[in-house]
Amino acid sequence: MMIVGGGFIGGHLAGRLRAEGCAVTVAGRRGAAIACDLAGDDAAVWAARLQGYDALVNCAGVLAAGADYDGVHARGAIALFDGAVSAGVARVVQISALGASEGITAYHRSKRTADAHLTRLDLGWAIVRPSLVVGRGGGSTALFSALAVLPLMPDIGGGMVQPIAIDDLVNAIRRLLQQPLPMNMVVEAVGPEPMRIVDLMAVLRRWLGLGTASSLPVPRWMLRAVAWLGIGPMTRDSLTMLEAGNTAPVEPFVNALGFPPQTVAQFLAAHPATRGDLLAARLSPLEPALRGLLAAVWLAGGLVPLLLTPMASNTRLLARLDLAGEAATGTVWAGSLADMVVALALILRWRGAALAGVVLMIAYSLILAAIAPELWVDPFGALVKNLAVLGLSLAVHAMEKPHD
Repeated sequence: MMIVGGGFIGGHLAGRLRAEGCAVTVAGRRGAAIACDLAGDDAAVWAARLQGYDALVNCAGVLAAGADYDGVHARGAIALFDGAVSAGVARVVQISALGASEGITAYHRSKRTADAHLTRLDLGWAIVRPSLVVGRGGGSTALFSALAVLPLMPDIGGGMVQPIAIDDLVNAIRRLLQQPLPMNMVVEAVGPEPMRIVDLMAVLRRWLGLGTASSLPVPRWMLRAVAWLGIGPMTRDSLTMLEAGNTAPVEPFVNALGFPPQTVAQFLAAHPATRGDLLAARLSPLEPALRGLLAAVWLAGGLVPLLLTPMASNTRLLARLDLAGEAATGTVWAGSLADMVVALALILRWRGAALAGVVLMIAYSLILAAIAPELWVDPFGALVKNLAVLGLSLAVHAMEKPHD
């Protein structure tokens, strides 16, 4: 079996199937057994990759500002499915999205295009359309956990959602793979309990071991502004989904798959939160703030010597290195530009930017310690403060995600 997309759903599915003795290969962008580019690989490439496989599960998906929905969800998935037909794959399970048939967003429409193409192919197929999926490693779970631990939970309003536990979704996919051919079914994968987003936050807050908290309504204009600017995880598509809601009857799911899904509270009770879960939830909102503060430190370090401090003052210490005139001025400019590059790299979330800053700061500190050791005992702690910046830099680096 091949699973395309080794993220949240694909990773959990692969782990469950391997534990049961299935031979599973994961194809994905990074760290997968097979490196692939779903938006770029054509049907012939997939046909060659899928030779000898009995089943295929497409878990690939993106939901972010500027994402290539058509390339990944539509054209890429269609090429994948056509390749499966050419390779003689017997069954395909497509992980779509609840609401794809209505197509209220570009995200949904791209999923709907691939779903429609799959239903016309000569193989066994099943389309799973999950609601919001709850579980460790899920982006939505991480986001709402981070909001849940705030002193006042933000009530972002919107319609009702019907979260399904990742264990139940994986179990549903597993059962579909065991269905007799030709399968040919669409399953709306939802939990048993419709709820507001703020109620989901309250459940997550209790799971994390925190007491009850009041909520604060967030104005709709503020959410729209955040979505329009592309700040954080909120996009225009995700805001539209939030406003529309995401529910469906649970009975067809139970009838098709033979088991009732758990409530979110039941699922979380079976997976007790650890100190790491609480720490991750608390640190998540801090990461952009810490990154922004570190970028501001480096930006100030680059701009102040060029705009606010007289060049004569900047070059005075460099005279102790026998640098004067143009050489000293050039060194000041080089250092300032290096600082600004680190600041820009942090703002653009380039991986390793914080570590690059650590290297630069250590170099500066060693040079200054050699030529001006008195700065260690400066009343304002000119060099001692670098230790705090070192700690901040290491924290920002530790909080980087693999794709940063």
